[in-house]
Amino acid sequence: MSTVSTKPYLIRAIWEWCVDQGYTPYLATLVDAQTRVPPGYARDGQVVLNVGPDATHQLQMENDVISFQARFNGVPHSLLIPVANVIAIYARENGQGMAFEPEQGEDAGLMEVADDDLPETAEPLDDTAEGPRGEPSGKPRGGHLKVVK
Repeated sequence: MSTVSTKPYLIRAIWEWCVDQGYTPYLATLVDAQTRVPPGYARDGQVVLNVGPDATHQLQMENDVISFQARFNGVPHSLLIPVANVIAIYARENGQGMAFEPEQGEDAGLMEVADDDLPETAEPLDDTAEGPRGEPSGKPRGGHLKVVK
C-alpha cells in the first residue's frame, strides 16, 4: 500500500481555515503542460488564483488535482491544477498559510487553454469573482509562510 502525500490534506486544511476565518484563500502554483489556466494569466511559469467560495464554482480538491470553474474578465473558464504544482496556499488579507517545495523542475513550460476547450455546460458564476490580474505576484503580504519539504 502506497502512502498518499500529506500535501493535499494540508492544502484543504489551510483553505478551510481561511474560509472559516473570513479570509480569501489564494493558491500559488507552477504552470506546466498538466496545468489548465486561462490564456495570458501565468507569469514566469506561475499563477496566483483566488480559490475562495465566491470566486470559484464546483471546486474539487482531490489528492492529485484541484479543479474548479472561475470567471476571468467575465468569461467562465475550467481550471485544473495538479497538487504537485501547488507552491503555496495562504490568506490574502494577512499572508498566513503554507508554502511547499516545488515537486518538479524549474523549466516547466506554460500551457494555456483556448476557450473552445471549455465545457459547453459551464454554469454562470458570480461576476464579482476576482481573477489574478492585479493581484499579488504570489508573495503574501504581511505574514510568513512555512515551507514544507
